[in-house]
Amino acid sequence: MIGFLNLLLRLVIWFLLTANLSVANIIIGVCVALLLPRSYTNPGALKDWLRVLWEVIVAIPQAYLEAFEIIFRPHSQEDVTMERVKQRRSPGLIFLDIFLITFTPKTIVLKYHEEGWYEVHRVRRRKKR
Repeated sequence: MIGFLNLLLRLVIWFLLTANLSVANIIIGVCVALLLPRSYTNPGALKDWLRVLWEVIVAIPQAYLEAFEIIFRPHSQEDVTMERVKQRRSPGLIFLDIFLITFTPKTIVLKYHEEGWYEVHRVRRRKKR
């Protein structure tokens, strides 16, 4: 099952990069996804993958809300924080975590540290006194 999710993730990335759903591009995408080298690390549990996919679904309306909030109430404060990577994350799950953080307009991952940290830049509203 995890192999299928890995293949599906590669195909989704291919279609996002090419923005083309023609039959020829689908065939090329499947070939590229199958030819890319396999990861020999411990694959994430199915429960972790389902949780991340649910977080992606929830992040879409959140991204729209944050975009409108930035438009109508500008943010003037910003900070950089370090966030710990969740335990037992495969490279695919780490990619999806970074995607989720960067997908929302108020946050972006500046750097992933191999020691298990994300460097995250955030914008926020100035606190009223």
